[in-house]
Amino acid sequence: MEFRRKKRAPVEIGLIPMIDVLLVLLFFFMVATTFRHHTDLKINLPEAKGEEVDQAAKSVNLFIDADGKYALAGEDGKPQPLVEQSLDSLKSALAGFSGELHQLPFIISADGKTPHQAVVSALDIANQLGFHHITFAINPAEHQ
Repeated sequence: MEFRRKKRAPVEIGLIPMIDVLLVLLFFFMVATTFRHHTDLKINLPEAKGEEVDQAAKSVNLFIDADGKYALAGEDGKPQPLVEQSLDSLKSALAGFSGELHQLPFIISADGKTPHQAVVSALDIANQLGFHHITFAINPAEHQ
């Protein structure tokens, strides 16, 4: 029996295959970065220009309280509750506005505890009547 270890060949790190792999990787990253620039989106964002407008005088304001009751802003800008609290009375009160006011912003000011359904119903009625500029505002009474 022979117990001697066989001689192993010395381990060599081949630099030429490593250089080949590095060149392939370098070539890949160079090509990939040039394609990336062609796929960038170019977006021109709008800039706000103009003057501040008095919202109370030139808008239709609907107020919804925590109980889901509706009120429309009067001439003085203060909310005036509807006589009858139903969706039909809200629809008829909003329909009383002339066609010119449908181009004005329709601002909904809802209480933080307002039922979600009351706001959705108001949005639906505003859409049915042709109001397209619908926005939301905070209730100043909540933040004082």
